[in-house]
Amino acid sequence: MVLVILVFFTLVTYVSALDACPKCGSMEVPYPLSTDDTCGDPRYRVLCNNDILQFESAVGFHYKIISINPSVNKFVISPPLIPKNTCYASDLSLGGLKLDDNSPFNISTHNTVMLFNCTENILLSPLNCSSNSLCRHFEEKVEEGSGCRGTLCCHFLKDSAMTQHRIRVRVGGGTAYTSVVDMKSGDDIDAWNYGIELQWMPPN
Repeated sequence: MVLVILVFFTLVTYVSALDACPKCGSMEVPYPLSTDDTCGDPRYRVLCNNDILQFESAVGFHYKIISINPSVNKFVISPPLIPKNTCYASDLSLGGLKLDDNSPFNISTHNTVMLFNCTENILLSPLNCSSNSLCRHFEEKVEEGSGCRGTLCCHFLKDSAMTQHRIRVRVGGGTAYTSVVDMKSGDDIDAWNYGIELQWMPPN
C-alpha cells in the first residue's frame, strides 16, 4: 500500500511539473516556459509583468515576447527601442542582448541583425557595411532609424559560427541595433518582421 501511494504521489508530481502556466494577458505560456515555480519548468523562466510576457536577459534587461511557436521551441522578442533623435539602443548601457551561457535558450540562426553608429574597425569584419547594406534602408525609411542616418552601419545574418548568446553593442563600437526574423531576399521593408528569434533546448 505504501508503495502504491508513493508511486501515485510521484506520478502526480511529474504530471503537475508538466502543467503549462496560465495565460499572461492574451498570450499562452506553453510548457516548458515558466512564469513561476508552480508551473512549467523553472529553468525556462519568463516573466509576466502587468499582463505582458517578457524575457529577462542575463544582465537584467526585459524584452517583450511578441510570439511563441512551441512546435519548434522558439519565440520572438522585440528588439530594443532606439529612442527618437538618438542612435543608441535602449539596452546599450548593459552591452546589448546577453543570454546566460548555461541557460536552455540561445539566439537562432534566423536573425538578420543591423548595427548602427559603428567604428571603422568593423570594416575588418565580414559584415556587409556597403552603401546597399540593409541598414541603409532602415535609416532612410523607418523613423526609429532616422537618428542613425549618416553613421557607419552594417548588417549580418547571425549564423551558427557566431556566439549564440549575445548581440553586442557598446560605446566606441556599434551603439544601436535592430533585427529582422526570417528575412527573404527581395523583401520590401514594409514586410520586415522585426524581432529577435530565440530557441530553447527541450527538457531532458
